[in-house]
Amino acid sequence: MRNRLRVIDLARTAGISVQQVRNYVETGVLPPTERTASGYRIFTGAHAEALAAARETAAGHGWPTARVVMRAIHNGDLATALAALDESHARLDRERSDLATVHEALETVLASGAISSAAAHRGMRIGQVARAVGVRPPVLRLWEARGLLRPDREPSTGYRLYSRPELHAAHVIALLRRGHYPLATIDAVLNELRTTGRPGRVLSELTNRGRDLHRRSLDRLGASAALYAYLQYLGHTG
Repeated sequence: MRNRLRVIDLARTAGISVQQVRNYVETGVLPPTERTASGYRIFTGAHAEALAAARETAAGHGWPTARVVMRAIHNGDLATALAALDESHARLDRERSDLATVHEALETVLASGAISSAAAHRGMRIGQVARAVGVRPPVLRLWEARGLLRPDREPSTGYRLYSRPELHAAHVIALLRRGHYPLATIDAVLNELRTTGRPGRVLSELTNRGRDLHRRSLDRLGASAALYAYLQYLGHTG
């Protein structure tokens, strides 16, 4: 048989262990192997091509997707492989869309001055907050039930007390609801603001996430190139 490879050489080329190579064969990440008369697996250039494609796919899409894709290819089920790749791309697209929506919503909040301009006394009650924000008290209770607001409780009466940060949060929610942003987006904006404490840091973090998405898109592009080359090697692109 031509182009025989020792399993140890295949493993060294990929920077993995011999056992990992064997595991890849068992799980379908690599194509099946023939065996010698004495029972040893026979590895060829096809396994080296598959290993390179699998690792590029994992770098771009993660190992769960890579396993599905490679198993499907080796089972002759190209439709399943392509569907798994499409779903991975769709997840990234949704993440990019969600990030853009949160970024836009936060910029709307910053431009409005809702974070800095709200004048609040410590421990405002629900009626005061409702008037300040321009909504009815039941709306504030609904936002609390959805986890968007976190008022304290007055120990002696159990009445809700809204601190300055919670009043600011109420202004942010009201503003974004008027802009028809979904509650999930508003929750993401509030979580960012509560985590960092400073809008400028939130925008910086969102920018960093955008860069990460850009890098992951490029990784997926590399995976696509590697997979297409492997499919050409197998003769599945005609």
